[in-house]
Amino acid sequence: MTRYESLEDHVRQVVPFGLSGRVRRIVGLAAAVADFPAPLGAICRIRPGDGSVVDAEVIGFAGDESLVLPYTDLTGISRGDDVELVRTAPAVRVGESLLGRVIDGRGRTIDGGPDPQLVERVPLHSIPMPPLERPPIQTPLETGIRAIDGLMTCGQGQRLGILAGSGLGKSTLLGQLARSSTADVNVVVLVGERGREVREFLERDLGPEGLKRCVVVAATSDESALLRQRAAFLGAAVAEFFRDRGRDVLLLLDSVSRVAAAGREIGLAAGEPPAARGYPPSVFAALPRLLERSGRTAEGSITGFYTVLVEGEDDNDPVAESVRAILDGHLVLSRELAERAHWPAIDVLGSISRSMNDLVDDKHRDLADRLRKVIAARRDAEDLVSVGAYQPGANPLVDAALLHERPIAGFLQQPPDEKTSMTDTLDVLGQLVATLETQGESAAAGPAPDPPLPRPRMAA
Repeated sequence: MTRYESLEDHVRQVVPFGLSGRVRRIVGLAAAVADFPAPLGAICRIRPGDGSVVDAEVIGFAGDESLVLPYTDLTGISRGDDVELVRTAPAVRVGESLLGRVIDGRGRTIDGGPDPQLVERVPLHSIPMPPLERPPIQTPLETGIRAIDGLMTCGQGQRLGILAGSGLGKSTLLGQLARSSTADVNVVVLVGERGREVREFLERDLGPEGLKRCVVVAATSDESALLRQRAAFLGAAVAEFFRDRGRDVLLLLDSVSRVAAAGREIGLAAGEPPAARGYPPSVFAALPRLLERSGRTAEGSITGFYTVLVEGEDDNDPVAESVRAILDGHLVLSRELAERAHWPAIDVLGSISRSMNDLVDDKHRDLADRLRKVIAARRDAEDLVSVGAYQPGANPLVDAALLHERPIAGFLQQPPDEKTSMTDTLDVLGQLVATLETQGESAAAGPAPDPPLPRPRMAA
């Protein structure tokens, strides 16, 4: 970037003075402002007659009126109230002192600590990176979770979805990733959570040690749709700040479904027509702009895990389908596994990492494929096994699965406070597959000794 281009970017952020208007009417959740030609996305301030101040954002236009949506609510706003422009483009202050802090959708700290010294400002909506300037994903990111590292290896700069219904352990899995991964910085974005769940996540799932290298952005369900949507883009902007300083960042967003629901509220308030399941077109246009901000650059990387709440276990949910098409893979959390106390409840057959083949060697890929075949054969024979109709020797893969059901489950299950290195994961995976194949044809001889699992280690 040349010196003049940099100056041009700064000029675009200059706050113009003197632009103002008046509230003419209330349209649903938005206020229609007359004589206020502010650009889309501009930040403005409404001044009700009682002397208070309500910050808002321009979300659309109707005739000669600008539609502004407040960050709080419209209580107290009346016709004729003054509206003034604050900033033409939304931005957020960032800095190293954000590490270990909890902020809201506007970038303000909410953890009760002192205000951090943030001297830099970055745009909330950055310009997408040109596709040919994106380096390939070549370095694995260790998550510390055996099922992921062994069978769905993730790379630095990859983007994966976590598809699940409610109550299947999404937040616990995110906390485990934040504590156990080898990323330099974690940015955790909680959108639309219940108020009590934010503190529970910080204290139970993340813990003091996990929080030290985290920035947590929280916008609870009682906050406005604008703040809930803004929190997601703010988290991406914070992640980009650390990435551009050479860090490998892990971005955890829970959840994209609630970001889409917030976008639906904003779009309908702006007068957009509903499309798929009530979502206006702007929601599906915003998803790639949000998700494509993860990835590698010459300086650093952002690895993204995005949870998607699949309503009623419906895999054809339009948001889930859009996210699945954009991302580089997905993890599916199974209710059936959760009901069996199988944690994390990752359905390894329904999950995939599209970058795994570029990250692992032939031996690792072969071990993962062989274990998947055994698990798949066991699932295909589930009905026969459950009614006692399966005859040993009919299928060597099923025999191996039945004979070593405990060690297979032991490899795939993992307590939230246990961390396993990639080396240990591959060692145990190799021993498990070798045992399955050498003893799969001798099921009638009785159970064989289980291969050892790695020694449990507490997540750092």
